[in-house]
Amino acid sequence: MVKPVMRVLLTPLFIFFSLSLATAATYNVVTLGAKGDGTSDSTNSFLSAWRAACDSVYPATIYVPPGQYLVGKTVFSGVCKSSAVDIHIDGTLLAPADYRVIGSSDNWLVFEHVTGVSIYGGGTLDGQGTAIASPFECKLQTLEFTNSDNISISGITSVNSQMFHIVIDHCNNVKVLGVTMQASGNSPNTDGIHVASSSEVTIMNSNIATGDDCISIGPGTTNLWIEQINCGPGHGIR
Repeated sequence: MVKPVMRVLLTPLFIFFSLSLATAATYNVVTLGAKGDGTSDSTNSFLSAWRAACDSVYPATIYVPPGQYLVGKTVFSGVCKSSAVDIHIDGTLLAPADYRVIGSSDNWLVFEHVTGVSIYGGGTLDGQGTAIASPFECKLQTLEFTNSDNISISGITSVNSQMFHIVIDHCNNVKVLGVTMQASGNSPNTDGIHVASSSEVTIMNSNIATGDDCISIGPGTTNLWIEQINCGPGHGIR
């Protein structure tokens, strides 16, 4: 008796999906040397994780576990081989309490020329703005995306920013969903989200309490959608 032979047709989509699952990688910053003690400089560990994820030809995830990680001025640059890099933050990133450590820079965490980056989780970005004695000293913007496309920021909290919490500049297709921003009501220039020269930006379901505009809109911005924002203290949306 001849037994029937079962043939399985593997479609290109199935093969791609299976291959992606097999090769996708997670880069834990602690495994790469970061210390969640709040005092050790973990900047190089974050950059190492970024370089590995950016160089991957498959989707990659950078994971920040619970803990407090001191991170100096960090630029996450593209163009990446992967068009899907997730940054899952469960811990707290701390900016240097003394802004002079970073020198003349005006931003802390910068993503430039990237595509398909998603930042999410229950973690916190702490700009340590309360450590600055004078409101007129040089300050840092907490998180900036510039010249980037297909960006998602969700779930995270930004506190004590020294200046703007999130800056979206010359970007296309950006979604900011369910974020929380907190700064003292009398802290100057601590705008929640600043959008400039960007298109297809959506900001929704967020709580923004700052000392300046909750959302500020710069020139060259088109197709901006803002909905369900709890704003206050702050100067509103303008």
